[in-house]
This record gives sequence, structure tokens and C-alpha cells, in this order.
Amino acid sequence: MCYQTKITKQKEEIAQRFKVDISNLKLFNPTEFCSAFDYPKTPVITNADPTKAQLFNWGLIPSWSQNNSIRNYTLNARIETLAEKSSFKDVIQNRCLIIANGFYEWQWRTKSGSKKQKYVITLPNEEMFAFAGIFTEWTDFNNKKINTYTIITTQANELMSEIHNNKQRMPVILKQEDEQHWLQGENYEAFKFPYSCNFVAKPVNEHLNNTTNNTLKLNFD
Repeated sequence: MCYQTKITKQKEEIAQRFKVDISNLKLFNPTEFCSAFDYPKTPVITNADPTKAQLFNWGLIPSWSQNNSIRNYTLNARIETLAEKSSFKDVIQNRCLIIANGFYEWQWRTKSGSKKQKYVITLPNEEMFAFAGIFTEWTDFNNKKINTYTIITTQANELMSEIHNNKQRMPVILKQEDEQHWLQGENYEAFKFPYSCNFVAKPVNEHLNNTTNNTLKLNFD
């Protein structure tokens, strides 16, 4: 699964990388640690308005939901069951790019998970990339419209399985040349398999709040 990300780039860098207008990112602040369970607003690009980067809340709330508690269960969406889940099946074509320059996973060192090692996974130079996502608009009881998203996940490949070795999952990370294909509604089943991206995983020393110099290069085949 994917519940913690990072986006430490400035909004001007987002504009340059994704060729989008950033006037809607006035409230954006770069962050080293973004937890899904805070339901934060993070930068996305949607197929409804692909020329702009916007701030949407993590944790998809379907338009039919009676309250926002459902977002506890919609932070991620398994690509294998998108067409089956009531929260996702009607909005599969509401595509978005979720902008990041890293994410975090835990490697279990014991079968029970009593000992874990946290890793941060980035591109070699911490370049930005996009997770595949879907989004929706929900209206609350005060008639306020809230835009929300979920990150699509898939089965981990052999190398990523070394890191996320208990759940065997990973987010769908798009190659740059496929970002527009995702936005334009290409069959989602074409994105079930991890793409080839030369990611680097670094152990995180949480006590010192930094990373070690030991790195593991991951080729997402």
C-alpha cells in the first residue's frame, strides 16, 4: 500500500516539470512527510482540467457518501478490483496525476512486524514523478464541495517486494511518457504492472529524522 509520501519541491518546479499553471497552489507548502491519515491537500493534475495543478485531499469520498468517514478506507485503490468496488467503479475515468518526489514503506525484519525498517524511495536525484490516481467531488452538509483522490496500487514486483515484504503492494508509478495516457483514459488494466523506473531506496533513521548512506537501487520492471 502507500500511505506516506513526500513532495519537497517548490510549486515553480512543479510548473516546469508538468507544464501546468500553478495559480491554485497558493496554499501549497513543500513537505518531507505527508501522511494519508491526515487527509492532506497535495498537488494533483486532473483530466477535467489538465492545464492546472490543484490541491485535492487524499482519501476519496464518493459523491454518494453520507459522510467523510469512508475516506479511511479509500486512501488507496487496488487496480485489480477498481471495477468491483462501489467507491471506485463509477469514477474510474476521473483520472489524476498525484505529484510527489518520494514515498515511504516499511520492511518487516520479523514475521510479526515487531521490528521494522523504514525506507524512503525516490528517483536518483529526487526528481518529481506522478502516481496514478482517480478523484471525485463530494458535497458536504454545508453544501461545500470537496475534491478528493486515491492512489492506485498494484502487486509489488520482485525487487520492491524486498522493501514492502509484508503486503507485497506498491503504488502505480507512471513513466513520464505515460502520464498523458493515464489522464486521457487509456484502459486502466494496461497499468497493472510496475513500470521500469530506476528508484533508490534509503533506510530512514527515524530517531535522528534522517536517512542513512546505505542505498538500494530498485528497477521497477
